[in-house]
Amino acid sequence: MKNMITNNSGRNHQDLPSLSRMNDFNHLMNYFWNYFDTPTFGAETAAVEMEPKIQVTETKEAVNVTAELPGIDEKNLDLQISSDGYLSLCGEKKNAFEKTDKDAYFSEISYGMFKRTIPLPWDLDYDKVSADYNNGVLTVCIPKSSEEKQKFKKIELSSSKN
Repeated sequence: MKNMITNNSGRNHQDLPSLSRMNDFNHLMNYFWNYFDTPTFGAETAAVEMEPKIQVTETKEAVNVTAELPGIDEKNLDLQISSDGYLSLCGEKKNAFEKTDKDAYFSEISYGMFKRTIPLPWDLDYDKVSADYNNGVLTVCIPKSSEEKQKFKKIELSSSKN
């Protein structure tokens, strides 16, 4: 059994693909499968690329949602929160460049609309939501309800020595 674990079938570590190549391959496969998972086979991939990266954190007092929205003007953002606990971020990144005589040779810049809905599995006070948008970063703070704050009780540990 030990030989099976330590034996790598004659391959040395230089024969194994590098981690960055594996990450590139995984990214390519994810892109491929996501392309065919869309209902119209790829028409919505631009919208998927526009979806903001988010982070949801919880403190004792609130739930905070942070979203990266680079290049999106504040007036092109729409935030909504539903009473059943869904936060929706909608926005549009508009092309600010005028068309000139020359076509673009290469561009990875995405333009278009996005909508991202985030389920919030806490009992929150939706009437006291606050949002701040600064340098392409949106921060939404949703305070917890008094019931949610009281759901957890610290359990004191005692040592039982025999």
